Amino acid sequence: MSESTQPPAALDPEDGKIVTLARSARARNGVPEGAAVRDETGRTYVAGSVELPSLRLSALRTAVAMAVASGAGSLEAAAVVSAAAGLSPEDLSAVADLGGPATPVFLAAPDGTVRERLTAG
Repeated sequence: MSESTQPPAALDPEDGKIVTLARSARARNGVPEGAAVRDETGRTYVAGSVELPSLRLSALRTAVAMAVASGAGSLEAAAVVSAAAGLSPEDLSAVADLGGPATPVFLAAPDGTVRERLTAG
């Protein structure tokens, strides 16, 4: 799956909200990443990265899994707050699986500043 990148622009208030939720999850749980996704009804799912001896999931894949488990039919947007320079192809694929290749994924620094707007397609 290819990855397209656009420079960050002014965020829609709803997109700004999921960046804030992702940042809060990262800080509250003391994990390397926080993520939030918004489904087609406006519900949000927030998660931190999971690192157990038998299970390792990025924050974004965890948030997508929570959305699927809660019955979401699609995604409108996703956000990840991390010190990492980019997202894995697996993270973008998880978003594309539920939201489609044009679903925006915002990558933000730990201070909440959006560095990139990605899509999985």
